[in-house]
Amino acid sequence: MRILTALAAVSLTALAAPAFAQQAKPAPILTTPEAKDVGTHARPEIARVTHVSLDLTADFAAKTMSGKAVLDILAAKSAKEIVLDVDDLAIASITDARGRKLAFAIGPRDAELGSALTVQLDGARRVTIAYASKPGASALQWLAPALTAGKTRPYLFSQGQPINNRSWIPTQDGPGIRQTWDAKITVPADLVAVMSGERRDGAAGVPAANGKHSYRFFMDKPVPPYLIALAVGDLAFKATGPRSGVWTEPSQLDGAAYEVGDVEKMIHAAEALYGPYRWGRYDMLVLPPSFPFGGMENPTLTFLTPTIVTGDRSNTDVVAHELAHSWSGNLVTNATWSDSWLNEGFTTYFENRIMEAVYGPERAAMYADLDWDGLNKDIAEAGGQSAPTTRLHGDPGATAGQLDYFKGSTFLRTIERAVGRTRFDAYLRSYFDRHAFQPQTSAGFLADIRANLIKGDSVLEDQLQLDRWTYQPGLPENAVHVQSPTLARIDAQLAAVKAGGPVSAVDTKGWATQQWLRFLGGLPRQQAPARLKELDESLGLSRSTNAYVRSAWAELAIANRYDPALPSIRAFVTSVGRGLLIHPIYEGLIQQGDWGKPIAKRFFTEARPTYHPVTAAQIAKIVGE
Repeated sequence: MRILTALAAVSLTALAAPAFAQQAKPAPILTTPEAKDVGTHARPEIARVTHVSLDLTADFAAKTMSGKAVLDILAAKSAKEIVLDVDDLAIASITDARGRKLAFAIGPRDAELGSALTVQLDGARRVTIAYASKPGASALQWLAPALTAGKTRPYLFSQGQPINNRSWIPTQDGPGIRQTWDAKITVPADLVAVMSGERRDGAAGVPAANGKHSYRFFMDKPVPPYLIALAVGDLAFKATGPRSGVWTEPSQLDGAAYEVGDVEKMIHAAEALYGPYRWGRYDMLVLPPSFPFGGMENPTLTFLTPTIVTGDRSNTDVVAHELAHSWSGNLVTNATWSDSWLNEGFTTYFENRIMEAVYGPERAAMYADLDWDGLNKDIAEAGGQSAPTTRLHGDPGATAGQLDYFKGSTFLRTIERAVGRTRFDAYLRSYFDRHAFQPQTSAGFLADIRANLIKGDSVLEDQLQLDRWTYQPGLPENAVHVQSPTLARIDAQLAAVKAGGPVSAVDTKGWATQQWLRFLGGLPRQQAPARLKELDESLGLSRSTNAYVRSAWAELAIANRYDPALPSIRAFVTSVGRGLLIHPIYEGLIQQGDWGKPIAKRFFTEARPTYHPVTAAQIAKIVGE
């Protein structure tokens, strides 16, 4: 597949209108060949879901969500059926708007995609599915009280990206099939429910039967289904500004609120760059340690890992990143996961611009410089410049490491350098406006930038090498590398240590996470035991409260089979579930063969109950279970 000159969206003008009144016009879908989504069973060009209405009860004893989903359907006149995505749902019945039972069939379960649920429409344009999720639903993690900060009440949270929401919501679970939604969630009365939509009830919800409370939410803007998110727990709220605030467990609230206290500045900076924030509120939820990612950009309620709470706001780039997704990802979404760089690369570039606006050019330069290190590491570990997984557009989930983030943002920074920041900012702002609430492909982006920025300039076209960046492996020679003077000073101290100088001479006072990562990542992988002991004792690595430092130290210790670090590593992997920080630890242990494999399996056996199902499945593959 190569560049197409235009994108074709289904007009559906001859099809029935959706029932959801707040959505006057359904979001378009893309029908060009590169927009074919292999991650869904759905055939949205024939019949598609436009709105999902949930009425569910959380049962913490059974670890299930049960109730009903009402789906509004837009279908061609000739459509006899609609195909949905489900993964191990217990379907009790499916009926139309008049209560008539509709025939349905659940296909065989695919390990990655779940099953196709095919419903015979018999003229229906609204269907009600009575169902329940299973205890092992891949999107849901049910935490016992012992795994929370308060230790007294259970906790539930969902993680839908990329295709896990089909394990608790029967819908068409593809990023290009945008849907509005509303929900009523019923939970035990001593718990609070929050979702990625506007609240219809107060913070305490409304009383329901059997000692429960119900909470209602709605999202009147069409979103990809993976952005429907839920959390239930002992939650408290603190405002951080007129349209922002943070939810978390009460004992963690003040620290979390301080850490994200610059968020209003970030929102203003983002709007000044690329246009208005279109989602109403920007609240955040700091989750328990088992949350698998740094953050998740759920609209109106970003989910955040507690590992960013270090007391110095040095990891607020995670907040800036998830906020930037409000434009790149949530507003304009990759139509398939083959083009996830359209979400993550754009967002990483935008994140850096927010950080520059709020904290200054040098802090932004530190992040960009570290991303450059990460990009080259990913390319090397993938097998070098010719490795297929170093392409931006490729098979879903097949890109190397964080290449979608790092190569994608470097691509955009290279365009900015070539055309000038003012011109590029004007283009990006218009791009988000043109494609707001729509899916996008690599081919569509390249067609857009050629039409609206390059405008036939053959010299600029040759200079940018758009097709090579997008479709070819490796890093083109025109890539822009931003270098940080602050990290250059770290490099000088690093050079002294590499030359045999004492670690005690390294001045770490005032180091932010980025400086620690530059130093620890720059140390030679092979170290003598005495040197490792000196590093640990002089720098307090095993005792660090910074999760990024602990992870980087674990990687170095494992590379040298340094047994004295194992108690600290065990404590870390059994208390942190963020994939970015623990994947390299397990991978390093496995690579160490007979020494590391049994350690990895032992640590995983102990830690597995504390991991989100997504993380547990990933680590299980790494350790060979």
